[in-house]
Formats: sequence, C-alpha cells, structure tokens
Amino acid sequence: MRRLLVPLPAQDFDPTEVSVPWRMLEGQVEVVFATPAGAPAQCDRRMIEGEGLGLFRPLLIADARGRQAMAALAQAPAFTRPLPYDGLRASDFDALLLPGGHAPGMRPYLESELLQALVADFFLADKVVGAICHGVVLAARSLDPRTGHSVLHGRKTTALLRQGELLAWRLTRRRLGDYYRTYPQTVEDEVRAALASPGDFRAGPPLLLRDRPGLPWLGFTVRDGRYLSARWPGDAHRFAAELGALITEDSSAVLPPAQSAALPPAQSGP
Repeated sequence: MRRLLVPLPAQDFDPTEVSVPWRMLEGQVEVVFATPAGAPAQCDRRMIEGEGLGLFRPLLIADARGRQAMAALAQAPAFTRPLPYDGLRASDFDALLLPGGHAPGMRPYLESELLQALVADFFLADKVVGAICHGVVLAARSLDPRTGHSVLHGRKTTALLRQGELLAWRLTRRRLGDYYRTYPQTVEDEVRAALASPGDFRAGPPLLLRDRPGLPWLGFTVRDGRYLSARWPGDAHRFAAELGALITEDSSAVLPPAQSAALPPAQSGP
C-alpha cells in the first residue's frame, strides 16, 4: 500500500483539511502523521466549537462532515502515535500532504526548516505533493537547492485567497484580534511572490459553497504534474479525491486543470 505522510503542527491545524482527506483516503493508502516531537497534535478547537465567532459561527466553523471526521480521526492509532519530524525521510513515503490552518500555532510548522527541506526533497524526487490553504505557504517557502528558488517557482498553484482571508479577519477582529491573520502578509500575496509569474496563481470561483461527497465539483483544485493544490476547507473533498487518484496513479479520476478552472461558482452550504 502507498504511504502518505501528513506533517502537522503541535497545535492549531485546520480539522477539516486533515480529517476529511484522512477519512476519504483510509484504506486506499497508509496515512502516516508526524509532529515536532512525536506527540499527538491538537486541532484548532475554535473551528470545532466556534468560541468567539459570534453571529458568524455557522459560516466559519467546520461543517458537520468536518466535525464528524475530526472526531473519528482523534481516535485513530496513526493519529495518536505520530512520528517526530527529525526522523522523516522523503524516501520512506510515496506522497506528502501539507494541510493548513490559520491560528498562531501554525507558525512553527510553516517556519520549520526541517519540514521545508523535507518538502524540497519530495519535489526533487517527483513524488506526489498535495497542499491546501496555508499548507501552500510551507511549499512556497521550501527552496530547491539547485536553483535557490521556491519549489513552486515555475508551477501553477492556488492557495487561500486574499479576499477570503481578509473577510474572515474583518468579521472577527473585534472579538479575536488577528486570529485570522497568521502573518501581516496574506497567504495569496506570499505565494504569488514565490512563483515565476504572478499569473501562475489560479484563484478559481468565489469561496462560498463547501464541497461534499457526491458533489466534489463544488470544490476547486489546481494540478501541475504531480503537485495538487486547493484553497480552503470547502475544497477538501475534491482535493482528497484527486490526491488519492494521483497517489494510486488512477489519472482518469482527476479532472484536468482546464476543467477545474471552468467549474461553476460555489455557493454557501451547511
């Protein structure tokens, strides 16, 4: 069975972006988790419980599918017994998944030199790499030692959109301050700066409707070779399905990039 590595921060990862791919890929691939010291990671509980989100709670928290998947993941042996970062080698795995999250606990993960070197090794070996939301920032910060450029330089990608990040921040900043601003620079702006051309960033339709089983076309992904990216938890089902297809080399199950870019606009859902 192919092995998929999912590195996580010690705390504050987005529950949907981790648990939905795990649940959809379980049985197809062996999912292996890793954390800084090998202790179980803690998700961003605000995305499960909605504390401090006020009237915008239904819009901003994980939906029912994400919450249920996270509850199941919390009991999974692979999740409760992660590997430590310092023992990871790209050669031990077939694929890499870089999830996101926006709370302060994500910063050590995004800034980890160990993970950045590991990500570069996956790209250099032409292994499957999937990144969603802030996970694309980790990829953007990972440098190809041959060129000194980001491993995303010369590739097409998406990531959390500037408009979505700033909207969530404006809706919550009176209660939560900069909770939704991981860094002063937005995700989209940092990722665009790492690309060979700003036009290599693909925004897709508005961040409105979350995808779901049976309706993966409501999500949006960008595929460039064996690299797959998505924008936010609302793309998680499509992202997971296409990542699984890339890992198992079932290319017929992956929509071509042109088709992805032409998807109908997403709308709001439960």
